Amino acid sequence: MNDLISDPLLPFAFPFMQTAFAITLVVAVPMALLSCLLVLKGWSLMGDAISHAVLPGIVLAYIIGLPLGVGAFAAGMTCALATGFLKENSRIKEDTVMGVVFSGMFGLGIVLFVATPSDMHLDHILFGDPLGVGWPDVAESGGIALVSTALLLARRRDLLVNAFDPQHARAIGLPVRLLHYGLLAILSLTVVAALKAVGIILAVALLVAPGAIAFLLVRRFETMLAVAVAVALTASLLGVWLSFFIDSAPAPTIVLLLTAMFVAAFAHEQWRNARAAASGM
Repeated sequence: MNDLISDPLLPFAFPFMQTAFAITLVVAVPMALLSCLLVLKGWSLMGDAISHAVLPGIVLAYIIGLPLGVGAFAAGMTCALATGFLKENSRIKEDTVMGVVFSGMFGLGIVLFVATPSDMHLDHILFGDPLGVGWPDVAESGGIALVSTALLLARRRDLLVNAFDPQHARAIGLPVRLLHYGLLAILSLTVVAALKAVGIILAVALLVAPGAIAFLLVRRFETMLAVAVAVALTASLLGVWLSFFIDSAPAPTIVLLLTAMFVAAFAHEQWRNARAAASGM
């Protein structure tokens, strides 16, 4: 902590910290944008499902010799398509279907990982390792993040209409099915981009918390997107920076900051509601 007092800019002097800052910041933007849509659509569990379901794809890609990102994306889309098929062809509710599918695929991934001799560390996949990435990893995640961000911003209004009222979206001529599976594809891509930064498990926090915090603070969708991005970038920057001084892993530190920001946003909303109620009496 003495280093924090003497030189708060010290983390930026180390190359491994520079790449950690870069990769967490680039993945924070599309995840924040997605979190707004997931919160509004009631799909928070879908982010959890896909982030867990990529594990068997990663292990199979390692066995076959393909890039791990290819396997992760294929597994994420398999989870999304399986969830949609089971929901449309059974009486089971969507959240129940997602729970069954993602837990089954995650269990399959664990079994495959244990059965496959390898030097691949499961901890890095589950919890991320931003301190161990290089600039090629930053470029790969940044490319995916750029594509995801561009697609989300370009179709944000259509995605919003589809999130609130799919029947109305269909009635006005929007390609509802394409928007549905397109959003799932972007979600899978973004999870793949975040694997090296925050891992499978902690990616869930970035896919839910920024949108939830923004939802508590603002009332307009466009403002919600901006606030969510600001929240994700702030938590990512401060999380990596603070982890250097307290000797903590960056990803859990980011999640703790997001949790604290959510509690603060919730308290602010309660204060605002109480003040509005008092002024209306």
